[in-house]
Amino acid sequence: MRQFVKYCIVGAMNTCVTLAMIFVCKSWLCINPYISNAIGYLCGLINSFLWNKQWVFRSDKGYCREAARFAAGFGICYCVQFAVVWAIAHGAFGTREFHLGFFVISGYGIATLVGSVAYTLCNFAYNRLVTFR
Repeated sequence: MRQFVKYCIVGAMNTCVTLAMIFVCKSWLCINPYISNAIGYLCGLINSFLWNKQWVFRSDKGYCREAARFAAGFGICYCVQFAVVWAIAHGAFGTREFHLGFFVISGYGIATLVGSVAYTLCNFAYNRLVTFR
């Protein structure tokens, strides 16, 4: 459980790194928004790999092999997340909206939240069992 909590902390840091890099690239350096997005996600992925390798899973194996596995895991888990989002958004929730007090959340918003949970669990399991075993 402690390892999973650390993994979630790293995930929160990655979100900050990704968003900060997108902002800096787009707003300060005037880089195309799509390129800024790719740069931000690449920085988040590198940050995630380094923190997970050193702090969460404490791996002392080689960087190249684990980095390749980590990138493959990202791709696999992203596909799982995308499939979950698509299935929920095009299935039960569709274009419905849900009112929660002052907030309104769309079916797609709910699908995105569920997809994020699926990604987090899938990626943690993949990294624990494959990347950093």
